[in-house]
Amino acid sequence: MKFAVIGATGLVGNAVVQELAARGHEVTAFARHVDKVFKADNVKAVVADVNAPDFADKLKGFDGVVSAFNPGWTNPNLAEDFTKGANAIVEAAKTAQVAYLLVVGGAGSLYVAPDLQLVDTPDFPADVYPGANAARVLLNMLKPRRDVNWAFLSPAAMFAVAELDFNKTGKYREGKDDVLLDANGAPANIAVPDLAVAIADDVEKKGHLFTRFTVAA
Repeated sequence: MKFAVIGATGLVGNAVVQELAARGHEVTAFARHVDKVFKADNVKAVVADVNAPDFADKLKGFDGVVSAFNPGWTNPNLAEDFTKGANAIVEAAKTAQVAYLLVVGGAGSLYVAPDLQLVDTPDFPADVYPGANAARVLLNMLKPRRDVNWAFLSPAAMFAVAELDFNKTGKYREGKDDVLLDANGAPANIAVPDLAVAIADDVEKKGHLFTRFTVAA
């Protein structure tokens, strides 16, 4: 199959490029700095600016598109840049009539109790809030839309919060809107390559059209 990955040099994007390539798919890796793109015979690195007026043209002809777009957690304008870029990606996917757009968002919009999302809990880090809230706003914008073939993945709550795990098991479990817990009753984590496995499985099957889901170890 033919897949595109936006944000192909980031933590998640890079892992997804590698997983899709390992499965034998044709992968187009969109990045600002293509020299950092994972190199393989079936990976094509393409310079791309998601806010460019011709970006929609670049999204045509794929079986699925994974958006791992992130302007960077150290970016002082993270929330604004994320919103601008994410909205541009959604509109480009609409224009290009993308068959399946999987948006990798944050865990902040997952529920820890009825009517209480993780991002609104008292201990949620203040420095992370703007970006996490921007991802929640994006999800809320997508929910009623049927003019773009979207799906939204919230990684496990401890992903990129706890120490990163790069040990691949190839296994994961799936949820919908609630934070998944580990065996001790605490918010769960997921290894980077296992998150990539879940993403690759989903775009191959187009498994969550018009829905949000979450995955954890």
